[in-house]
Order: sequence, then C-alpha cells, then structure tokens
Amino acid sequence: MISTKMEGALNKQIELESYASNLYLAMAAWCDQQGLAGCTQFMRRQSDEERDHMLRIVDYLFTVDGKAIIPALQKPPTTFKSVQSMFELVYNHEQKVTKSIFKLLELSDLEKDYSAENFLQWYVEEQREEEELMRNILDKLKLIGSGARSLYYIDLELEKINQEQLAAAAAEPGA
Repeated sequence: MISTKMEGALNKQIELESYASNLYLAMAAWCDQQGLAGCTQFMRRQSDEERDHMLRIVDYLFTVDGKAIIPALQKPPTTFKSVQSMFELVYNHEQKVTKSIFKLLELSDLEKDYSAENFLQWYVEEQREEEELMRNILDKLKLIGSGARSLYYIDLELEKINQEQLAAAAAEPGA
C-alpha cells in the first residue's frame, strides 16, 4: 500500500513528465516550421519518451493500489529564439526532472517505501542518460556555431543522433 504523501508526490511527477512531453512536442512543431526535419524527428521522439515515462508512473500507481491523477497542463512555449536556446531549455528541464526524481527517492526512504525506491531506480539511470545526451548536443551546437548555414549541420547531427538512438532501442531486449 502506498502512502498518501508518496501518491501525491508521484502524481506531481506525472504532471512534470506530461509537461515535458507537451513541451518537446511544441518544440518539434517549431522545428518543423523552421524546416529542420532532423530536429523535428528528434524532439518528436523525445516527446514520446516523456509520455512513456509518465505512463510508467501511472501504471505503477495502479499496481500499488494508488490513485493516478491526470493533470491539466500549462501551455508550453511555441516559439524559440534559436535551436541552441531550445536545447538549453531542454537541458534545464531535464535537470529539474532529475531533482524531482531525487526528491521522490528521499521521500521513499522517509516513508520506508522500498517498492517505490526500487521503481524509481530506473528513472535515476534514465535521467543520467537524458542529461548526458542533452549536454553532448549542447557541446556539438557550440562547436557548430550559429547562423543560417550552421542550422543545416545541426539538423544533420540531430538526425544522426536520432537514428543511433532508434537503433539502440531496437537492440534492447524485449524490443
């Protein structure tokens, strides 16, 4: 049985993951409007991944006889100054999600909820990977630089990263 505090905290995480999914989908739409097919595909896949993260929590709450609350969400931004600023926003959001996961782990320890603690370990690794990926993308964006011509190379690089991630996901057991 899950505590009321843990249930409430996991429902806040559902909201955070849902917002991330919507934010990344809004970013995909903006990238599409800029003619950046690689960026569009990448952000669309990120949006799907965040939705999956949200659904994992919903499913977990079902298994521990908790109540999952599907939230109304704040509208994400629809325009961005640049691809670079967009990815800085993504990186900052991923750091916020990581902090939230760590707070959930602290709460699971306080509540002696070992089931939740075990469940959350997957998110710890996932967030480490997400932050590393976004840092690497930001590093590449700095190397490529800014300007109209750089967008072409940025788009190609994100298309390449997207293809690598799709191949890695297909190679995972159970895929």
